[in-house]
Formats: sequence, structure tokens, C-alpha cells
Amino acid sequence: MARPKAPEDADAYEACGRCGEHRPVAARWPDGLICQNCYRKAIRTSGTCAVCGHVGILPGTADDGPTCRTCSGVRINVDCVRCGAEDELYSQGRCWSCALSNYVDTALSAPNGGVPAQLEPLADALKRMQRANSGLTWIRQDHVQATLRMIATNGTITHEAIDELPKSRTRDFVRGLLIEHGVLPRRDHYLAAFSEWLTQIPNRVADDEHRRLVDRWIRWNFLRKFRAMDEVPRNAFLRAKQSITVGVDFLNWLTEHHVTFVDTTQGDVDRWLTSGPSTRQFIDRLIPWAQSARLINRDLIVPRHRRGTAPRMSASDQASATERLVHTDELSPRDRAIGILVLVFGQQLRKSLELRWSDITVNEDTVCVRLGSIDLELPPPLDAPWRELLTEPVNLRTASHPSSDWVFTGQSPGRPINPGHIATHLRDVFSARAARLGALHELSKLGPVPIVAEALGYSPETIEAHRVDSGSTYAQYVGAVRRQRL
Repeated sequence: MARPKAPEDADAYEACGRCGEHRPVAARWPDGLICQNCYRKAIRTSGTCAVCGHVGILPGTADDGPTCRTCSGVRINVDCVRCGAEDELYSQGRCWSCALSNYVDTALSAPNGGVPAQLEPLADALKRMQRANSGLTWIRQDHVQATLRMIATNGTITHEAIDELPKSRTRDFVRGLLIEHGVLPRRDHYLAAFSEWLTQIPNRVADDEHRRLVDRWIRWNFLRKFRAMDEVPRNAFLRAKQSITVGVDFLNWLTEHHVTFVDTTQGDVDRWLTSGPSTRQFIDRLIPWAQSARLINRDLIVPRHRRGTAPRMSASDQASATERLVHTDELSPRDRAIGILVLVFGQQLRKSLELRWSDITVNEDTVCVRLGSIDLELPPPLDAPWRELLTEPVNLRTASHPSSDWVFTGQSPGRPINPGHIATHLRDVFSARAARLGALHELSKLGPVPIVAEALGYSPETIEAHRVDSGSTYAQYVGAVRRQRL
């Protein structure tokens, strides 16, 4: 069998006239043979010609910069037969944007033809995407087209109608697009997700009496509180899910051991806690509630989760991690900016990701971030990632974020990036939790509790707890200031 030709095989291919690599040849242009990589790069280069000022595709090269087809003598077809624009062609002489437009019209067409008026804002947003190739990659998938067709043929579009569609990430993503472009009203994302998650709970409870107990517990201890909030935080949503899951497991365990909840003893609780993982302590939300509601006959004790036992990064490790963070090429400007908030200012990932550009001030001399009620100035080189983010924001070239004020936009329409995703990116440099606790340990020593709390956006009680843990006192702070003045 003949040996396949490797891209870098000097005996198989002549050198590219631009990059010098021995790769498969795509074209012969005035400056020599052009490999496939350089060809794709050339036809995707657009802007203003460095020679004549023509605006369009710039496949040629010159000392002053990229040049157009006329000035470079490069002969390629990049004229879309549908819109006439100069662009990389996708198929049948059409550019990526025109091909995307055709897919959008097909997927969102109603049975009687044409895009329903209610869906026109979504259709327009998809067609105007700057990254049309990303839109095509997404919309060509069978499950995406199926979801869009179901929505387009479903008549009036409401959240309730979307809820009736098969549950999937695509359904939730499309819902986000509909909200972001004004087709559907905004609603509390985590409250809706929690309500949907609750529909599976009754089937997971083995005993009818316990099922009624769980229903009452959820309504009074979770839903009532969540509905009173302006917006349910992600952490509260996750804690509620874990508490209910553990509570249901405990009740099912009682059923298996032929114990009714009303007759549960301390021995039953202790056996449950010691025969499984530490997460079983999350029954500390079910049992106290049941006792306050007089649904249990005895006073039962469930040990609280111990706080302050998580690993904490030392000051020297923080300094090393900060040095690596600001000078590394391993992380994007977005990840480095978030890392600075955690590592230097002790911010929670969730809170960091909820920053908006209205919280950031960038000018020629300074970059300031508002974490609490005070603008904190970031000295060089901590300011560099923020300046880069301002000039090259992330995820703003698709239909998910047409005019978002989020600093750290995510893949989901209208929402910031997921904290777990960022924690994974930062893991090679530091643990986000250990870094945050280490930073708060040190920051709590810098001044009076109210001032530190106000600057960082924490409650005074939280900063006080870290200050006590660090062995710092306000008297020590005052003494240090006096010594500096002497």
C-alpha cells in the first residue's frame, strides 16, 4: 500500500509561496504556489485595500498590507450570486450569509409559507449574525431544524407552548434566543428551571405519605421564598435541588427500613448520616423545617456543615499565581480578567461573571472595577486583560448577544458564562475556591471591616469572620498605620 502524503512532507509538495510549508497546493497566484491553509486565510481576509482603498476581500499581500484582487492580480471568485457582496462562498455561488438566510427561512416557515410575523425578529437576528459560518453549523443540525419547525408550526408562541416541546438543550437555547430578541417576555431563569425540575420529584418518592410531606416542604420552604425574590440566584437553585434530592433519599431510606417519618429517632438520623457520603447532612433543611411545623415527634439533631475547613491558598502561592496569571499566554483575556477578580479581590466566580460594562470604567490612564459601592483601580499589569476585552469582546458575533451589557457573555442567549466552565479553565493555574478564601484571608487584614466589606461587595459579617480567622484585629491595623507614619 502506498504511503499517504503527510502535509509537511517536503518530497510530496512544493513549498508554499507565503508560509514556506510543504502542504497540499490550493492555487497558483502571482506570488507563487499557495497551500490550502494560506488560501483559506486569504479569502477570509477583508477590509480596505492598502493600495487603492477598495473595500472587500483582500487576498493579496504587499509591504503596506493586504491588497484586493485587482491590485494583487489574484484571480478568485468571491462574488455572491445572490447579494453581490465580496465574501467567501459557501455553495452554489452563495456566500455564507446568504446560505444561512436560506436555512433560516426554511426552518422557520409556517405551513402556509413564509416566516410567521411573531418569529421575524428571531429570523432577522439569525440572518444578521457576523459569524454566519457558526450560524450555519448550528442550524443545519437535524435536531435544531426540528425544534425550529415545531415552534414555527405551533401557532402562538408562549413560554407554555415551548414547555410542551420535548425537553432538550436545543429547546432551552432557542427559548433564550426568543427572549433575547423580544419574541417572548423575560422570566426568572432559575425559578422556571426549578419548577420544571420539580415535576419529576413525586415519582421519586416511594411512600404516599412522604410524597405529601415533600410537596408541602417544597411549597413552603423553597417555592414561597423563591417567588418572593426578584431573581433566584444560581447557588440557591443548586442548593435547593441538592437539599430536596437528599431529603427524598432520606425518606426513601426510612421507607426501606419500615420507619415512618413522624416516628424517626435520633438513632435513625445517625445511622443515615454515618452510612453514606457527607452530602447526607443536607437533611439539615428538611428536619428543622419538619420540627418547626410539628410534623415529627422528637427533637432531632443534625450536625451543620463545618465552615472554614476548605483549602486556602497561602499568600506566597497567591503572589506566584498572580504573576503567572497576568503574564501567561495559556489563558484568554476573559479568563485572566476573571482570575484577577478571584485571586486578587477574593470574588466569587458567580458574582464575578455577573459584572456588566456599566460596572467597569476604562480610560487612557486607568481601569476601575466596581465590586461593591467603591470603584477599585486596577494598576498595571492587572488592567491589561480588561483593555483587551473592551476592544475584542467575546461571544458578540452571534445572535445570542445582540446588545448585551454582560462583560463575560456566555453561549446561552442573554446570560453570562457558566461558572463551572471558567473554573475548569482556571484549574491549571489555581483552584478558584482556595484562591478566593486565601485572598479574603489577606484582604480582611487591610483595614476596618466596614470599609473592606464595602469595597469588595461582601457583608461586614463575612469579612469579620475572615478577619477573626486570620488573627487580625483592627488594633493591629491601627498600630501598623502608626508605625508607617513614624
